Amino acid sequence: MTQTKAEIAVAKFLEYTDGEVASFFESCVHCGLCSGACPFFVSTQDPKYTPTYKLLPMVKAYKREKAPLSKIRKMFGLVPDPVTEEELLEWEPLVYDSCTMCGRCTTVCPMGIDIAGTIRKMREGYAAAGLVPDGLQRSAEFVEKTSSPMGVTLKALEAQIRHQEKETGIPIEIDKKGADYMAILSSMEIMGFPEIIGAYARLFKKAGLTWTISSTAYEATNVGVQIGSGPLAKSIVKRVVDAAEELEVKYVISPECGHAYGAIRWAGPNLIGRPFKFEVIHIIELLDKLRREGRIPAGKKDGRKMTLHDPCQLVRRGGLLKEPRRLMDDSCSDFIEMESSGITNICCGGGGGVSANPRAADLQQAAFGEKAKQLTDIDDLEVVIVPCANCRTVFEDGLDEYELNYEVLGLGELVAATLED
Repeated sequence: MTQTKAEIAVAKFLEYTDGEVASFFESCVHCGLCSGACPFFVSTQDPKYTPTYKLLPMVKAYKREKAPLSKIRKMFGLVPDPVTEEELLEWEPLVYDSCTMCGRCTTVCPMGIDIAGTIRKMREGYAAAGLVPDGLQRSAEFVEKTSSPMGVTLKALEAQIRHQEKETGIPIEIDKKGADYMAILSSMEIMGFPEIIGAYARLFKKAGLTWTISSTAYEATNVGVQIGSGPLAKSIVKRVVDAAEELEVKYVISPECGHAYGAIRWAGPNLIGRPFKFEVIHIIELLDKLRREGRIPAGKKDGRKMTLHDPCQLVRRGGLLKEPRRLMDDSCSDFIEMESSGITNICCGGGGGVSANPRAADLQQAAFGEKAKQLTDIDDLEVVIVPCANCRTVFEDGLDEYELNYEVLGLGELVAATLED
């Protein structure tokens, strides 16, 4: 018998409602504190954007089918009605348009509920039922064809590499077997900010390390994580793993990209079911390590007034808090923190696939307004360092929308620009 979309989604909801998630559902006291941490709620003051409210279909499925005494309670009509397809469609914009899975809500939750992680699991149900926004679905189709969510081909990457070789005068090798490091890049870096490739070349030459880019696994962005498709997330990670192990590298460098880092560093071994034969290191970790070892010494500092955006998946959920600040201190003479920096920093509003979802554009811009307030609170600010290519794109669009004139740079570019000659 063919299952309905609602039945498929609910089955996945229940599959992902393990003991941890069940404890979240049971412990929520409905205090609403999470709403004040969510830029979508704060910017709109619409109660439907309260983070825990976005979980309602999954909570209903749990209460009806899996909660303690649910079978007995069902006999007396004391459980919620079945989740319907109409209900899932009503919630779908909340699940995909108004949550970047940034995790800021968890930092204020008195019960420690990982709302972002549970939204990720809830998306598994939506993806399994085919209830995914068109923009993200197109990204997934591009990934199947080219490995890139933007459809960036190897030919396009090679063209960008040749341009950076010409700019820097440094050869950049593809598929170099036995190199110490294999760099993966996001599509946005390749097409929007290719200068980061040249920055890598300068920094790595100075440090004396060997590196390469794979012709079959150059893409870091994991659309599977954003959509909520475990099988797709696994296949994307496996491409990188297969290439790295075939090239016999010691390290894979995760780029300035949020969800890419979580997908390859933390979720990756679980997705493929075994440890990697190499280590994963984020580019910020690597640059900090090389700087501390004296292999990429700092030269003259940039004198402009700068601040640092903390990408949610790198800092709040990934733990890279001190490393970027050490690099900032080494590279600029007028670094100032924005309000609520670090672990509590406000999301840019475009992560978790939101920026790839055209339907969410207006809501995303509203959420970015909260970030814009952080920036305008800093007098005489000139430059914003944004160590995530997706965040960087959101910033550039958002700054145009709010008519703010700040330069946006990646952290790797700043380190390379201030490298000792």
